[in-house]
Amino acid sequence: MIHVVAGAVTRADGRVLIAQRPPGKQLAGSWEFPGGKLEPGEARAAGLARELREELDITIRDPRPLVRVRHTYPYGEVLIDMWVVTRYEGEPRGLDGQALRWCTQDELATAELLPADRPIVRALRLPERLTAACTPDYDIGESRMRIEWKLRGVPCSTVEEAVSAATADGRPDFLVMRRELPAEHLQHLCESVPVPVYARGICPEAAWLLGASGISMLDV
Repeated sequence: MIHVVAGAVTRADGRVLIAQRPPGKQLAGSWEFPGGKLEPGEARAAGLARELREELDITIRDPRPLVRVRHTYPYGEVLIDMWVVTRYEGEPRGLDGQALRWCTQDELATAELLPADRPIVRALRLPERLTAACTPDYDIGESRMRIEWKLRGVPCSTVEEAVSAATADGRPDFLVMRRELPAEHLQHLCESVPVPVYARGICPEAAWLLGASGISMLDV
């Protein structure tokens, strides 16, 4: 399996950067979120920082974990660790000669992205902080009923409950913890599930370091 780290580099106006795979690479001409392979023994956040520095000439700070996506291509299976990058120094430029494009959320939905990157577009609609249980983009609740265009979040009280929900058939799009977890338990949960996790009782930056996608301000 090829382990990849990638970043949704985001501007202040909400537009997200995608890059076009240059000639000579597999799936040349398709668009993707910038990133690349982890080196042996390399931490995921460190690998992301290295890849975006080498590809885009930017220095990132405080990336936010988003989601993990597995996809099988003809040449092998890929695991993508996807992050959101809103804090960085420098102006992105294609150091490998790749074309770059800034996209709105609507434009991302119609861009010719690699198959593995398409599920990431929906997850990008999730905020850093959950302050409402229902928005035009997502609903949080116990019901398994799904509205096609909305992300579904499930509240959980324990690590075991969260892991069970995230690995069952009809798994939710994200998990919302009802109570604060010890740091090591939160980290274990985030490493065990492919979907975003929203923690309680912790600041966003600390949550990101442990693998959570954000924090919940809700009583659900």
